[in-house]
Amino acid sequence: MKWINHTLIAGAICAVISPPHVPICIAGATAPDWFEYVLKLTRKHVKHRGVTHILTHWLMAALTFTFVWDYHGIGAAFAWGGFSHIITDGMTVSGVPFSPYSDRRFHLFGGRFRTGDPVEYAISAGVVIVCIALSHATGGSGFAPFFYDWSGMYERGLIDALEWKSNRFRLI
Repeated sequence: MKWINHTLIAGAICAVISPPHVPICIAGATAPDWFEYVLKLTRKHVKHRGVTHILTHWLMAALTFTFVWDYHGIGAAFAWGGFSHIITDGMTVSGVPFSPYSDRRFHLFGGRFRTGDPVEYAISAGVVIVCIALSHATGGSGFAPFFYDWSGMYERGLIDALEWKSNRFRLI
């Protein structure tokens, strides 16, 4: 999958759960790929979707940060972003390693598409739309940049009637 789709999927899901952690989750969503570059700087040969893309490692890190120890949710957001990267890369033909002790690769939905296929963008768009709908259905009481509650601001007296009328149908 391309980075834009990794960031859209992880950012949208994180925005529903914990909006302040979106930048950290997005950094985690690209981490398996840029960890490869960091390892290459140390003169270690690392193949793409190799040691930095192991499903069980990212899942164990996410569960550990979520249930055992974390500092203000930073580790959990980063690890869950990385796990979302692994899951979405698992949808591709090449898949990702399941565990370092197995030569098997993890494929989600049979690994039916290649990186850059239109299906990849459709999946990302679908996840973003579902997350926006879920956020609005649950009240979206958290921090939601670019999605202003114009009627709520008018009722609280923060804006006047003219500003409310001119912006009431604008989503962004």
